[in-house]
Amino acid sequence: MIPFQILIIGPAWVGDMVMAQSLYLSLHQVHPACLIDVAAPAWSLPLLARMPQVRHGIELPIGHQQLGLGVRWRVARKLRNQAYDLAIVLPRSFKSALIPWFAGVPQRRGYRGEMRYGVINEMRPMDPSRLTQTVQRFVALGYPQDTPQPAPIAKPRLTVDRTNQQGLLAKLNLTTQRPIVALMPGAEYGPAKQWPVEYYRNLARRLVEVNNNVWILGSAKERTLGDQIALGLPAVSNLCGRTTLVDAVDLLALVHVAITNDSGLMHIAAATGVPVVAIYGSSTPDYTPPLTDRAQVIYHRLECSPCFARTCRYGHYNCLKGISVDEVLIAIKHIAK
Repeated sequence: MIPFQILIIGPAWVGDMVMAQSLYLSLHQVHPACLIDVAAPAWSLPLLARMPQVRHGIELPIGHQQLGLGVRWRVARKLRNQAYDLAIVLPRSFKSALIPWFAGVPQRRGYRGEMRYGVINEMRPMDPSRLTQTVQRFVALGYPQDTPQPAPIAKPRLTVDRTNQQGLLAKLNLTTQRPIVALMPGAEYGPAKQWPVEYYRNLARRLVEVNNNVWILGSAKERTLGDQIALGLPAVSNLCGRTTLVDAVDLLALVHVAITNDSGLMHIAAATGVPVVAIYGSSTPDYTPPLTDRAQVIYHRLECSPCFARTCRYGHYNCLKGISVDEVLIAIKHIAK
């Protein structure tokens, strides 16, 4: 019997890419013998390789805002012989739906978005009052229309490479002899998601005082943030820009607790199964919560929240500045006991 083959057009953000694993888990429940391939940006392919439900990651060599019509046509031509039965298009843009159409996938499913009637031939309305969370919207596309979703939704869980993990400890001169707390001070979306760096520094100092090692994780863009937090503090390692996304998976699997803004690394930490303290400002855990049972969320729900803005329109960032270091320490004690 020929397996049921599914092509997913994946999202462009780290957090969304992790949350999409819940869809792949659900698809294996609906089609137990299915084979899933995911077309996605090059940076995400190593992350997809940590998801056992995915057979192949397929590189989309196209920028986030680029139409890239010729590139999409060439990718689709290579995929045509794969004879997929179903394509699920997670982004809601017109261009994201072109590859399954060009590839001749007979059933092309996605939400109503930009004008893409015909290109998507199983168009779903997206009811935000019913599907309040991003992960719910992803998972719903894995089921026949109007089918109730399972409760609870299967949570992402990334595999850990123990060999790479041990290699990183040696390469980065890290020790696991004391409890480790990971700090993730960045947020690609903007400063309205970032707990102030001076708060992170104060937190790091107090954690070191009670015999913790602190690892600061992030991209090269957060290197300066990490330097500001780590400056002069013993037992604090600034790893920003020194690790890949999958390196972060392997290192986070070793930590006692992870402290993070609402960011892609928050979702990666949640998918490793470690305790997470998640700090929200302009966004809301009602929409993109950490998908784990081991999370403590801090969100003050000010009148102006959530605004989903990159920067505070009032200039005060009170949604973040009002969250004290003491409050975070109490959350750590609660979740990491």
